[in-house]
Amino acid sequence: MSPFSIVLILLIQPSKEGDNRLKHLSRERTLGKISRREMLEASSILAASLAAPNPLKAAQIHAGEKPRKLNIVIVGAHPDDPESGCGGTIALYSEQGHNVTILYLTRGEAGITGNSAHETAAIRTAESEKACAILRAQPIFAGQIDGDTKIDNSRYADFKKLLAAQNPDIVFTHWPIDTHRDHRAASLLAYDAWLDSGRKFDLYYFEVDVGEQTQNFHPTEYVDISSVESIKKSACFAHVSQLPATTFWPLHERMMRFRGMECGVENAEAFVRESQNRQTGVPARG
Repeated sequence: MSPFSIVLILLIQPSKEGDNRLKHLSRERTLGKISRREMLEASSILAASLAAPNPLKAAQIHAGEKPRKLNIVIVGAHPDDPESGCGGTIALYSEQGHNVTILYLTRGEAGITGNSAHETAAIRTAESEKACAILRAQPIFAGQIDGDTKIDNSRYADFKKLLAAQNPDIVFTHWPIDTHRDHRAASLLAYDAWLDSGRKFDLYYFEVDVGEQTQNFHPTEYVDISSVESIKKSACFAHVSQLPATTFWPLHERMMRFRGMECGVENAEAFVRESQNRQTGVPARG
């Protein structure tokens, strides 16, 4: 077998026939060519030894094997957070036929200067619905208020019920030490629901506005979103009120390029895997 460096990521790339295939990439490239058979053999051995499921491991693993549909939930503090943080990964899950729900903690009530909270919520709700239509995801709202999110026993209980109703297999949420309080609230609510469920679902953290909001983020997983970058951009630009072309999109575009450079693809999104996820693998959850 040819030399094989440590595999760090599990990616999806559409074939010419329109099907999705898994492709393992390594942080370091080895000299010489490696056949697809050797690649699969090596990656299978490594996957068995690491037993650490990538967020997109739900994809077709063996030729002819049909994966079951998964319930994917993305928990974001405000409209545009899930789209900018993991819009490409959402698009890939949707392309695979999985059920994707975006759970917005707030309706972004404080997001338009000069407008009332009610007016802003209506505008940003409509933008969220448009973005979700582009990503083929279902939007739901947790009912908290932008800039005034709360964490207490009542909010924990309400959020747990809301999330449990989605019966999630995988949940993505904010990094828990983002500088924005609402991001931290969303993350801790999701984390508490994960703990309370007995770690029933897999939990991953995404990044937004690195350096300004997300701090000390060291990815454990990368997803190649090169094939769906335009879909992610369209979803982000659905949030017209936030002036994405001059605010958050340029930074996230650089983030995608940088994460892609880290893992050897054109564009990527990065995640941190909760280390205590149940290691039963996805979609097989014992």
